[in-house]
Amino acid sequence: QVQVEESGGGLVQPGGSLRLSCSTSGIYSIGWFRQAPGKEREGVSCIRRGDDSAYYADSVKGRFTISRDIGTNTVFLQMDSLKPEDTATYYCSIGPARPDEQICAMPDFWHSWGQGTQVTVSS
Repeated sequence: QVQVEESGGGLVQPGGSLRLSCSTSGIYSIGWFRQAPGKEREGVSCIRRGDDSAYYADSVKGRFTISRDIGTNTVFLQMDSLKPEDTATYYCSIGPARPDEQICAMPDFWHSWGQGTQVTVSS
């Protein structure tokens, strides 16, 4: 099974920024998901293998940006204008070759989950 590893979480004040990294062993469609205590895991963003098409949940559009560094097989999630409701454990995962916007939001279609990285937005 392909391994993924997240990094970059931390504590940040509302309005601040963080950049999460997802390291893999190759080029895949990568999804970012998050899960807050007592809530279901939800899709945040994904980037499609091949054309790097990107999708975002409505709650993060305009604030989060997903990107890929092919040279290092790393996918980044730049998170700006963070809000307390963004507090969660963030996971990256490998998904189908060409996910659409619906698949990006559905954790059951994704596999090879990392251990997660905690993001806390608080003053």
